Amino acid sequence: MPRKTVFEMKVSEVYPLLVHKAERKGRSRAEVDQVTAWLTGYDMASADLDVTYAEFFARAPAMNPRASLIKGSVCGVRVEEIEDPLMQKIRWLDKLVDELAKGKPMDKVLR
Repeated sequence: MPRKTVFEMKVSEVYPLLVHKAERKGRSRAEVDQVTAWLTGYDMASADLDVTYAEFFARAPAMNPRASLIKGSVCGVRVEEIEDPLMQKIRWLDKLVDELAKGKPMDKVLR
């Protein structure tokens, strides 16, 4: 059975992993929802999580224009150097959750 790419994975599969990562470090689901809303414009309480990650970002109500200020590495990859726009958006969200999990204050995470 071929492996799915992250683009093909359902948000309902990936999002709980992001929440778990934050909760393991004492942060909350509400904070993950807040950074996701900041980045994408989604209200996570009513967002359709049964779509692929590609569809989730393609349908984002309002990508934050300040997202380009997100800098740093996720899994050894510098997010500001990612050429694929969809992968960059995915990594931006990963980076925001990483910063939460590392204890960064919310006002710094949201730039």
